[in-house]
Amino acid sequence: MDRIDRAIVEQLRLDARLPNTELADRVGLTPAPCLRRVRRLEQDGVITGYHAHVNPTATGQAFEVIVNVDLAKKDRATVARFESRVAAYDEVVEFRRMFGLPDYFLRIATEDLSSFEEFVTTKLEDTPGIARVDSHLTMKTIKSQAWVGHGA
Repeated sequence: MDRIDRAIVEQLRLDARLPNTELADRVGLTPAPCLRRVRRLEQDGVITGYHAHVNPTATGQAFEVIVNVDLAKKDRATVARFESRVAAYDEVVEFRRMFGLPDYFLRIATEDLSSFEEFVTTKLEDTPGIARVDSHLTMKTIKSQAWVGHGA
């Protein structure tokens, strides 16, 4: 990737609905070569998709909690079962296996505190293999950037 490719990616990251003519103008190209570069970036897997930023209040997911989870056993079967089950929960909007402790980092989005408590007690804590669940409520979001990575 050269500097123009990076500029294209940055502009599309900021506004994925940017018309090609506007994008071309912003990165210093004419429309045809700009479109060829965008298509190449898509084919090469640099651009993996286009996404809408959705108002979490409108979808009933305005209450976000960071949850750390440690497993009691870390054998392959326990890990696979845990990951499969937890990844299927709609409330889990981000799910990462970590090096060291905690074993897992989850970002949970629900409508409110009551629905979060229900999720934890009826779903998360019923998941076999969990040793510890540690929840963290956000006081204030200073910076947040939507990144969609592999497997998302």
